[in-house]
Amino acid sequence: MLLAGKNAVVYGGGGAIGGAIARAFAEEGARVFLAGRTRAKLDKVADDIRAAGGQADVAELDALDEQAVDAHADAVAAAGGSLDVSVNVISHGDVQGTPLLEMSLADYEQPVVTAVRTTFLTARAAGRHMKRQGSGVILVFGGDGDPVREHSVGGLQVAFHALEAMRRQLAAELGRYGVRTVTLRTGGVPETLPADFPAAEQLGAELAKSTMLGRAATLADVGAVAAFVASDRARTMTAATANISCGALVD
Repeated sequence: MLLAGKNAVVYGGGGAIGGAIARAFAEEGARVFLAGRTRAKLDKVADDIRAAGGQADVAELDALDEQAVDAHADAVAAAGGSLDVSVNVISHGDVQGTPLLEMSLADYEQPVVTAVRTTFLTARAAGRHMKRQGSGVILVFGGDGDPVREHSVGGLQVAFHALEAMRRQLAAELGRYGVRTVTLRTGGVPETLPADFPAAEQLGAELAKSTMLGRAATLADVGAVAAFVASDRARTMTAATANISCGALVD
């Protein structure tokens, strides 16, 4: 198993992406600590993991609360003996579909402020433990990209670019302590679109059409790559992005 003996925190673990990553981590032997605001969603993922023979712990947590994040990271390290992997995939509250010239400042800046605050807090909390133990992996989800012409994405890309700058700086400062930072970059996962999302089927088809493989990444794809990147098999990967876009994004 790729992650046997590892302790992994997944912030936003009750969501589609977070759940997929958590299940993949557990399948590869990690003890998974699910954190998020909605207990019922976290419990559903935890139940799935346990039913498959894995280990999962659940904590209701606001990943924008500095003291709560620090206390939770301390609790994880105490319970597991280490904090080996941290990934934050909470919702950033981005508003899409509204042209920039018609958007309010609050809607535009919300995903930027949320993404930067929560990623900084959770990476800092995990990084402090990883530095002391001399190892660890911090995964960032999103990745920067070219401007989107067909759809108004508000502050989404600004948030992603900010996270990339943070991830690069973390890599520069933490590498000497054996801590790696990698971004998971997908270009869109159709399975994450809500059933009531306007034109969800059309958007999914457009995402697939824009790829070189003729299909978009799946939740299982994201989980599998996340587990590999978090493992010692990928020990040479840091200050890097793992492209899971099926060729929609060209490196």
